[in-house]
Amino acid sequence: MTSISSETRPFPTADLGTLVVMAWSGEQPDGDMPYLLAYSLGDGAGGPEGSAAAVEQLLKANGLSLGDEVVDATRQPSFPVRLLVESGQAVVSMTQLNAQCPVPPEWLAAVGERGYAYFLFTTRPWPEAEPGKPVEPEALAAFAGDEDTLNSAAHALVPARSLRA
Repeated sequence: MTSISSETRPFPTADLGTLVVMAWSGEQPDGDMPYLLAYSLGDGAGGPEGSAAAVEQLLKANGLSLGDEVVDATRQPSFPVRLLVESGQAVVSMTQLNAQCPVPPEWLAAVGERGYAYFLFTTRPWPEAEPGKPVEPEALAAFAGDEDTLNSAAHALVPARSLRA
């Protein structure tokens, strides 16, 4: 599902645990929306609570706030989160983090139409959704749509860039 680069961080990397990025698209009244969900498995040195605190610290260090407000980063050229879409992969970058994940064709079509993706990075761990294991659509909907997940997340519409653009 994802890979993370190891860069210098202001806190121990082990506190984050395994970070995962997952891509999917969903129907909206104005067409399909491409989504990117980032979360920790909660397997950091301090357990689920420590991983949640470390993810929150990472988000705040990048100027991202938690809650249900969606930031329209398509209108903010200096937004700290970048999205590169290339060769069937989505690469999310922010200070101290680079992650990539494969994206399905319908996600690529949706991001091609919209020019951006809805990025949701939650502090809430999801240990059941491990990299390489399939996630049932119902389980994804239950986790991503849960009030606790949404309220403990940074939300943004992030413009998609490509190497050709």
